[in-house]
Order: sequence, then structure tokens, then C-alpha cells
Amino acid sequence: MKTKWLLKKIVSRFGLNNKYHKSYSQCGEDLIIRFIFNNLKITNPTYIDIGANHPMLINNTYLFYKGGSQGITVEPNFTLHQKLLRKRKRDINLCIGISDTEGSIDFYRFHPHTMSTFSKEDALKLQNEFGYKLEEIVKIKIETIQSVIQKHCNGIFPDLLSLDAEGYDEKILKSIDFNKSAPTIIVTETIHFSMTYKEGLKRNDIIEFLNSKGYIAYADTMINTIFVKKNKLSENK
Repeated sequence: MKTKWLLKKIVSRFGLNNKYHKSYSQCGEDLIIRFIFNNLKITNPTYIDIGANHPMLINNTYLFYKGGSQGITVEPNFTLHQKLLRKRKRDINLCIGISDTEGSIDFYRFHPHTMSTFSKEDALKLQNEFGYKLEEIVKIKIETIQSVIQKHCNGIFPDLLSLDAEGYDEKILKSIDFNKSAPTIIVTETIHFSMTYKEGLKRNDIIEFLNSKGYIAYADTMINTIFVKKNKLSENK
């Protein structure tokens, strides 16, 4: 009885019995982000999830959706977009791509879906060097992140940007007008792909760029880095 009581106290003390105890991210990124938002006293953060993929699995924003938040998901894969429409009804779910220009572009859909990309260079590498199966190439509408924010958020950037655009991450980040409106937290992949992540090199170009825009690398899971605006952390001291 004493052991059971002690376990209950531990669970209660560390919040393990609340609605946020389970991670849906690849490496627990959503729990780290939740910790940051809690410290910043942001209880229901808004988000834009670019390259959302599955509505729940390996997803950085489902934890917040489950907790009552809502935002925007962007997923160019039609099959996955349909799943997002069914499972994320409060969200604005867009079946488009994001780039630094508008128009249409080839989308290379791979198996598994997490390898899909707009980058022809990356697609060739995935096929020729790593042996991934290309299922189809389809034309997809692309918009800029600024136009999406303007249309759906009145120009005000959501609290969280989750970015997994397989080869387009840096291009998208550099298209953001950080002087106008910017997310409090950015989580993005910062490692070059390899079959074993031990061999992957860190994307220092992305890290240095976000540092120059006033973000600090708050946490790193080897695959992804979580960046937080310095001034937001300073305000909370």
C-alpha cells in the first residue's frame, strides 16, 4: 500500500497523469515544447505544422490539438491530407506545398511517406543511394508561408512552427518575414539524412540562420532542434 501511495505521489508531482504525458513526436519533441510553453504561460498554443504527414503518428502538434489547441496543418500527400481532415477537424488542413514562391511544382511521393519531397535532387538520392521506392510524381500547388499566415491568421504567426519539408526547410525559413511576425518556437530537422543517424551531419546553416534571427537552440534530439525566441525567454525571467 505504501509503494502504491508513493507511486501516485510521483505521478502527481511530475504531471505524468495529465493529458500531456504521452509523446506523439519522433523523439519526444512535443513534450519538450509543452514544457517551454508551460514556462512561458502559454496554455493553448496555436501552430502551423508544415509537412504534418500523419495526424497523430510522429507528429509534433497532435499533443497540443489533443489538449484543446488548434492551428494549421500543411500536407501535400492527398491520402494523408484526407486522414488529417478526418482526425483534426478543428484544424485548418491544407493539401498544398510551402516554398518561397507560388505556383505548382513536382512532388515526389515515396514509400514510406515520410521520405516524400519536392526536391528533385533529394528524390534522386533517395532512389539511387538509399533504395527508397518512388511511387509517383504529381504536380502540387505551392504557396508561401507568409501568404498562408495572411489568409488564415490575419498575418499573425502562430506560436509554434513545426517544419519537416524534406529539403525545403531552409528555403521556407528564409522566406519568413521575421520582422513582421514570427513564431515563439520553431522545431525543424537539423541533420542531413543518412541510413544511420550517427553518420548524419548537423545542418549548421539552419542553426546559424535562426541564431541570426534571435532564436536560441533550446534543445536538440539529434534529428530535430527546438528553437525559442530569446526575447520571449527574457520576458519570462
